[in-house]
Formats: sequence, structure tokens, C-alpha cells
Amino acid sequence: MAEENDQEQQDKPTGKRKKLLFIGGGAAIIIIAVVVIWLFSGSSESGQGQSNGGQASQVSADSSDAPEVGNALYVGMPRPFVFIVPGDARERTVQIKVQLMVRGEESEEQVKRHIPLIEGTLHEVFSSSTAEELKTVEGKTKLRELALQEVRNALESVAGPGLVEQVLFTSMVMQ
Repeated sequence: MAEENDQEQQDKPTGKRKKLLFIGGGAAIIIIAVVVIWLFSGSSESGQGQSNGGQASQVSADSSDAPEVGNALYVGMPRPFVFIVPGDARERTVQIKVQLMVRGEESEEQVKRHIPLIEGTLHEVFSSSTAEELKTVEGKTKLRELALQEVRNALESVAGPGLVEQVLFTSMVMQ
């Protein structure tokens, strides 16, 4: 009987052994996760450098002058535009939230510096519309295009041409 109890105690792992197994298993999982992340993130960068050869340095030198094509940034207007437009039976209150799409961080900074000018321009454009125009998709599209044109014109005189690529309506409510 005493021999069976001794054998059962030897078969069961002790508290220290359990801790070591737990710590070792956790460390193995962390090491595997780090290796997987390193392989996925490192493979795309090293593959691009090897396939381009000497062209990589030439492309980076050329791209410093012009903003990257895929580097779209969005500048949100700090407040939604709220204005009243005439309608068939009565005047309507409209609220529009706007974001501007720009290319490159330099353009983003210039647009942020001129937000008061942009807000004033957009408010003039929006308040000149009617409720009937804003009810249709075509009317909203025309308003967006007119807003883009007017913002570009206003910014061209103070910051240069081509800062804003698109004017996006992220929300529009009409009551």
C-alpha cells in the first residue's frame, strides 16, 4: 500500500514542474508569434528592395518632389456646416459634414493652415443651393463639384494650385 502511494506521488508533476511547463509553453508561443510577425512584415520590404535593385534609390529621390500617388490623406472640417436653404413649401435646415482629400503631408499641413478660408468658401457654396437640388443624387454631385472648384480657386491664391483633390460629404441631413 505504501509503495502505491509513493508511485502515485512520483507520477504527478510537482508545483515547480507545472510552473516550468507553463512558463516554457508561454515562452514558446511568444517566440513563435514574434517569428511569424517578423516573417510577414520583413518579407514584403526585403522583396521590394531586391526586385528593384538600384532603382529603389532613384524612385525615392524622384518622389521627394511630388507627393506619392497612393498617399491620400483626409482633412476633416472641425465643425459640420449648418445652413438654411429655400424649399417648395418652406425653408429647410441642412447639416453637412465635410472632409477634404489631399495628397501628401505637406498638402495636408497647408490645408489645415487655411481651414477658416475653406470653411467660409464652403458655407457660401452650400447656402447658395436649394432643397430641391439637395434631394437628388445629381444635385448633391453638382454641389460637391462646385464646392471642390470653389475651394481650389480660394486656395490657389494663397497656397498654390492643386492642394485639394476631392471634397467628400461624410454626412448630410436635411430637415
